[in-house]
Amino acid sequence: MPTFKLTDSLSVAAQITPQDIPQLVDKGFTTVVCNRPDNEVPGQSSMDEIEEACNAAGLLFVRYPVNAMSFPGPDLDGLAELFDDSSQSVLAYCRTGTRCANLWVATRAEADLLEAVSVARGIGFDLSMVVR
Repeated sequence: MPTFKLTDSLSVAAQITPQDIPQLVDKGFTTVVCNRPDNEVPGQSSMDEIEEACNAAGLLFVRYPVNAMSFPGPDLDGLAELFDDSSQSVLAYCRTGTRCANLWVATRAEADLLEAVSVARGIGFDLSMVVR
């Protein structure tokens, strides 16, 4: 399962499964953030399934699902705090990692915005959700 590092404390990934959780623990992640609503596609692992696996492995699980209509969500400041918490190693996931990267850019202060856009675009993420 490929992960893409945005900062020292934040990485993003495409949809994960409960079976991926032990690998995330081995990679040192302490927190998993779901940015994908349930039932976007048939067969997608649900937030409940991922949360159960995270709880069993001792990982914090945070629900912050957004789509194009609800972006950037209800608590962008809280999400920024989590993304910037240097005491955590956070993996945020969605369908491809793109929503997560857009959310990260949306949480950046004005002074850090250009660098964040450069990092995310350098990895290959489409930032059309946040850069309008």
